[in-house]
Amino acid sequence: MGSIVKNGIAPAIVASALVQLTDLTLGYNRHPAVHHLGGAFLEGSLTAVVGPNGAGKSTLLKGIVGMLKPLDGEISIPGLARNDIAYLPQQADVDRSFPITVIDVLCLGLWGEIGLFQAVGRSRLARVEAALSAVGLDRFEQRPIGSLSGGQFQRVLFARLLLQDARLILLDEPFTAIDMRTTADLLQLILRWHGERRTIVAALHDFDLVREHFPEALLLSREPIAWGRTAEVLTPANLLRARQLCESWDEAADLCRRAD
Repeated sequence: MGSIVKNGIAPAIVASALVQLTDLTLGYNRHPAVHHLGGAFLEGSLTAVVGPNGAGKSTLLKGIVGMLKPLDGEISIPGLARNDIAYLPQQADVDRSFPITVIDVLCLGLWGEIGLFQAVGRSRLARVEAALSAVGLDRFEQRPIGSLSGGQFQRVLFARLLLQDARLILLDEPFTAIDMRTTADLLQLILRWHGERRTIVAALHDFDLVREHFPEALLLSREPIAWGRTAEVLTPANLLRARQLCESWDEAADLCRRAD
């Protein structure tokens, strides 16, 4: 489970933390989108990051994966190499107009192993086929990605995550705009990863799904509202506070620092 946040700052470094956040502020052009966040994603944990639209969920994932540098505070991921981290962006952030095939997309998941210029090889092609089969897309290798439905393309992206075989998996709204069957199948894959003691952090908006399947939750509203067991986090009082904070947030707010 995640360490409990008190006033947004974790009280100490957590020994079993895979990702440790210390008074973290992330944002754009010096304007904070998430601030004063402290706590830890423990090794083997399954955590949903939830909150209103614009609460900073995607920003937090981008900070952990290294796409954003902290404006203040620290993100510590000791003992993990770059290829130990897998990141699934929102589908809206992926350009599907580029003329590549499904197998091209999946081979991107092997770059950490083979680099940019080595041939994929027969054994790795067999792994690609197995990953597609695992997500229900047998014989889709040569399909152009532009010809796929939203659900089919999300399955392709999950197959790429399978090939990466990462210890830390970050998922940004993995179930948005896909059908119920695909959601159910991909959720089972996430639960399988959890059973394998991988650490999974998913930005989600479906509270019912989170309550049913995610044992830990972090409720954000530009700042941390609560972090811990899902039933203790997703209370009516916490959700009301999150909504009120997000509605009153000043988009032009300057970076602030806590007084010692």
